Amino acid sequence: MYSEDELLPLSALQHLLFCERQCALIHVEQVWTENRLTVEGRNLHEGVHGQDAETRPGIRIVRGLRLRSLRLGLIGIADVVEFHGLVASGISDPKSQMQPFPVEYKRGKPKPDDCDKVQLCAQALCLEEMLERPAPRGALFYGTTRRRLDVEFDAALRDLTVRTAARLHELVRSGKTPPAVYSSKCVQCSLKDLCLPQEPGCVRPVGKYLDQYFKSDM
Repeated sequence: MYSEDELLPLSALQHLLFCERQCALIHVEQVWTENRLTVEGRNLHEGVHGQDAETRPGIRIVRGLRLRSLRLGLIGIADVVEFHGLVASGISDPKSQMQPFPVEYKRGKPKPDDCDKVQLCAQALCLEEMLERPAPRGALFYGTTRRRLDVEFDAALRDLTVRTAARLHELVRSGKTPPAVYSSKCVQCSLKDLCLPQEPGCVRPVGKYLDQYFKSDM
């Protein structure tokens, strides 16, 4: 079990699976820059979070729900959580007659790897820990396709999510940023001008690089 002070952003799981160097730049060196893609993604999330909760027959929809897992050491916000199986009149006990179904919004389209699915599964594990209710499935909504992708949280995905959370804590505790390895996904990364993935043997911390840059400019 982790303490409150050890909790890391749930969204970092997606960063880690996308690129460990990117994850370390953001969550170890505290470096961040925006580009068009990150701004569009942020605006999408903020637009969803700003909507009110609503109740429909058999379902309660909550937006911007805060999540936490002391077992995984994660904290974050769910874009949408649908609570299925509610009685028509609503409920007063948050642990009765409901099954949480997290929905994560993404600006692009489905990815060939599991990074989005792991982030969504982590939300489900947080909900199960918080509410003591099973969350067997959820969905990813992609802005480009305007469609949902249903995700089942099977044993393999749950195991990958737990292992990814453990690796995230290991990386952050190490305080070390992995060396850059250039690939096609670097092209659209907002940190590429700080990461310098095409420079041979680029291993120095970006924080030190920025300090040297600003000193030389004075």
